[in-house]
Amino acid sequence: MKILFLIFHGFSDYSGISKKIFSQVEGLKENGHKVMLCYYTIDEAGHRKRMIDKSVLDDYGCGIFAPIKKRICYNAIVNSIIQNNIELVYIRSDHNANPFTIHFLKRLKQNGIRTAMEIPTYPYDNEYKDKNLRSRFELFTDKLFRKKLVKQLNGVVTFSNFTTIFGGKAINISNGINFNQVKIKHYINDTSKQLNLVGVAEVHNWHGFDRVIKGLINYYKKPQLYKVFFHIIGGIGPVEKKEYEQLVRDNKLEKYVIFHGSKFGKELDRFFELSDMGIGSLARHRSQIYEIKTLKNREYAARGIPFIYSEKDDDFENMPYILKAPADESPIGIENLISFYKKQDTNPQKIRESIQHLSWKNQMREVLIQTFNKKDDENDKTNENINNYN
Repeated sequence: MKILFLIFHGFSDYSGISKKIFSQVEGLKENGHKVMLCYYTIDEAGHRKRMIDKSVLDDYGCGIFAPIKKRICYNAIVNSIIQNNIELVYIRSDHNANPFTIHFLKRLKQNGIRTAMEIPTYPYDNEYKDKNLRSRFELFTDKLFRKKLVKQLNGVVTFSNFTTIFGGKAINISNGINFNQVKIKHYINDTSKQLNLVGVAEVHNWHGFDRVIKGLINYYKKPQLYKVFFHIIGGIGPVEKKEYEQLVRDNKLEKYVIFHGSKFGKELDRFFELSDMGIGSLARHRSQIYEIKTLKNREYAARGIPFIYSEKDDDFENMPYILKAPADESPIGIENLISFYKKQDTNPQKIRESIQHLSWKNQMREVLIQTFNKKDDENDKTNENINNYN
């Protein structure tokens, strides 16, 4: 089967989102399908372009109307989909429901092409609380049209437990792992005198890393022979950066909370070798999210390190190598964290083996099965399509 994987942005070497998308594409290919990747980029001359793999699909130019064309012009994509006999379009939502995206999906539906849209985080409205006016206007537009948009889809892919989203059928999967891309931790460090915590993310308010910093403030209020370090790896939003740096500075924690910036490849692997425990999301409740299957939890497990998080994640709730934090604003208890770690059977291979079923190959296969569910349309070529990937 031919599949088009459509996103509305470009890629970055530092972005976990970019790595995830490439892994999802690889997962579809591992199921025996031909996959084309459609994305948006700006070249060195400032031209805004829609690409399919390495070929230019549409060049919107570099004038003042170029950003607008990017949001409303879908003819080239539709024509390419039809010409290439694409059977499924897998779309990563950019919270961009509007009359133009709805018309785009209607044309695909009229041509018998299946569509599935992934909403990476749901619900997402509360993520816009601190955004600028333009972003809030875009959310307002999305709210007006998203139910109409979902009616055009064969399913909404979600990493939550919701059975319907905006009135449409939910396809429930887990965030997956490309085990070929995530290296396992090889060495068990000497933790008799210190513990190294690592939080890897493009840091936002809902990651709640401030809870760890506040926990360290409490911990170091009195002299401690056992040292705990918190390594934050990744870009940090301006609001969070100001807050975190002030907390560290005011409490003289510069030695114990280290901001490393974005790392990837071998450099990121090196940090995981030096780290003992991962810090997952600790404040999803700030976005009114209490159940989610985050990519970061899976990466920590694939690396082979224990970790802490506060949401409900069905894939890990009963695992012995996870520590649950309360979904509230309390500082993380560092003494409890140390005690938990010391009781661990920190065998990286054992932790990694516990999530073999969470490969992207398995997760994307589930998307295909549910998108081509025969109940959706008794007159389509469902049986033929399912036979292609079962």
